[in-house]
Amino acid sequence: MTEQSIGIVGGGIVGLAIGRELSRRRPGLRIVVFEKEARLAAHQTGHNSGVVHAGIYYKPASLKARLCSRGRELLKDYCTEHGIAYNECGKLVVAVDASELGRFDALEQTALANGVPGLERVGPERIREIEPHAVGLAALHSPRTAITDFVAVAETMGKEIVDSGGEIHLDTMVNGLERSAGRIDVQCGPVRHRVDRLILCGGLQADRLARLAGDTGGPRIVPFRGEYLSVSPAKRQLVRGMVYPVPDPRYPFLGVHFTRRVYGELDVGPNAVLSLKREGYRRRDFEAADVRDILAWPGFWQMARTHWRTGAKEVYGSLSIRAYLRAAQRYVPAIGPADVVRNGMGVRAQAVERDGTLVDDFRITHSDGVTSIRNAPSPAATSSLAIAEYVVDEIDREG
Repeated sequence: MTEQSIGIVGGGIVGLAIGRELSRRRPGLRIVVFEKEARLAAHQTGHNSGVVHAGIYYKPASLKARLCSRGRELLKDYCTEHGIAYNECGKLVVAVDASELGRFDALEQTALANGVPGLERVGPERIREIEPHAVGLAALHSPRTAITDFVAVAETMGKEIVDSGGEIHLDTMVNGLERSAGRIDVQCGPVRHRVDRLILCGGLQADRLARLAGDTGGPRIVPFRGEYLSVSPAKRQLVRGMVYPVPDPRYPFLGVHFTRRVYGELDVGPNAVLSLKREGYRRRDFEAADVRDILAWPGFWQMARTHWRTGAKEVYGSLSIRAYLRAAQRYVPAIGPADVVRNGMGVRAQAVERDGTLVDDFRITHSDGVTSIRNAPSPAATSSLAIAEYVVDEIDREG
């Protein structure tokens, strides 16, 4: 690799992990991170459930499967090295009725193929031993599934970049890219930065950044809001770790679940509701440009025609706490509507192809000096350090 400077657009955990990896491999390389917000980890990194996934769900040999497994071990070591909270509280994926057992069996085979450490198939008695207030016919127990503070991880990575001589520019919106004499000019308002190579890690803005770089094809980002409920302190201890449903393989979402937070809270969620603003963290948030982008994309209409019933059900659950909890109570009946309050939300950047297909795997492209992270939803935070290795390896191979 001959670059003297590399720019990274996006100060979330993936962009910062890539910057850290570059600074470790190439001492003296100038790393410049552009983040449009006033702080790091302001969007997906700072609004997720904090779960460190063990690799149960992902198609074997996919990028998600490979990088989740590698990333989990790297992240655990990183948190230990830097004194960041990390708790292997474990997870149950529970089948509550016979109609789910076909999907459950298939999920077990996927998890085994991915080498999920310590995976155990358990019955009702063992479910109650692990989670005394959970019920079900069968469950997959993943003892190495963990929780952490991804904001703290991202901020620590940012400090490493700066300590190695890199730059992080906050409040810096990238609004133009231009190639000139083999280099790339990054336009940030009235200021222009010149770099030898650029990596786009824009998350919710991934498709727009790719278009700035000349990559005008799909997929397009369609934002989905995920809402959380917080369980009252009196009921928090009813769930020791995490309790998840068996997911529907048609969707990249995992279903409403119980999640222990690393600092002791217990949340229920998230759901998956179409968001009318890419970076909107209130239910009433609306951005006309974001809605226009959704409606202009043929893939959205294809997706809507296929999945409108599920979408309507999600909206109903968003409006009614009782309806929201109805599904969750199948797994932990003792936590009801009186035991929860609304507690924030995140927005997932879901890439959708022109034909309406929901992109399931990580999507990373390279073109003329620009690397674009086109799709990096969960488990991207878990996988961040492994994604960084993968991206930098690809850049090294390009020379």
